[in-house]
Amino acid sequence: MHYYRYSNAEVSCWYKYLLFSYNIVFWLAGVAFLAAGLWAWSEKGVLSDLTKVTGLHGLDPVVLVLVVGIVMFTLGFAGCVGALRENICLLKFFCGAIMFIFLLEMAAAVLAFLFQDWVRDRVKEFFENNIKSYRDDIDLQNLIDSLQKINHCCGAQGPDDWDFNIYFNCSSESKSREKCGVPFSCCIPDPAQKVVNTQCGYDVRKKSKSEWENQIFVKGCILALEAWLPRNIYIVAGVFIAISLLQIFGIFLARTLISDIEAVKAGIAF
Repeated sequence: MHYYRYSNAEVSCWYKYLLFSYNIVFWLAGVAFLAAGLWAWSEKGVLSDLTKVTGLHGLDPVVLVLVVGIVMFTLGFAGCVGALRENICLLKFFCGAIMFIFLLEMAAAVLAFLFQDWVRDRVKEFFENNIKSYRDDIDLQNLIDSLQKINHCCGAQGPDDWDFNIYFNCSSESKSREKCGVPFSCCIPDPAQKVVNTQCGYDVRKKSKSEWENQIFVKGCILALEAWLPRNIYIVAGVFIAISLLQIFGIFLARTLISDIEAVKAGIAF
């Protein structure tokens, strides 16, 4: 006579479908980011000539969108399929990737706080490199213009940083109409104007610096961002905490589901 023992362990449908719902949002968001990035590249002709990606010396914002899209799509797909199929390998990959990203965020925050001067130098270098490529890519141009308009700033440390760009450089060799000027996003807006004057920055740096304050923003964007952070520290901290809690919640769901699956398999094997 043979006796069989049956384990009471079972996979919780609650955790299973909660993890699936958690990941389907990220998977769909990843699809949206990828679609937007590929569409932007197709509009710029990058898909027909991939060498344009390496030809830009500054940051192409579309690359950032695509990287975020790929990460979200991959993790969302692994989490969704892993939860539905109760696949331990995919769930462990999802859990490990989320944990790795979480630790990177924590390390970056700590290092940025401890090495503020080094971070400031890297940001300055990054901003100056993108100023050089301002006219080379429309998305980068729009990003810099938005940054300068929102923060009421001009250049990395001031308007003279636009000498890094060949079109705005004050050198005698330059034949650009924008020579010794700044982009329109550096200009102090006139409430009376209904239409944006894109030529408001022409020749402004040919004038004495005492006259600049009446026409353009003279504060550098690095100083503006440094002033913005203390004023909005609670918002920044709140966003960081919310993202961290979402990641911890995803890790908890994945680890719980993995434990349930392993318990069921151990019971069957027994």
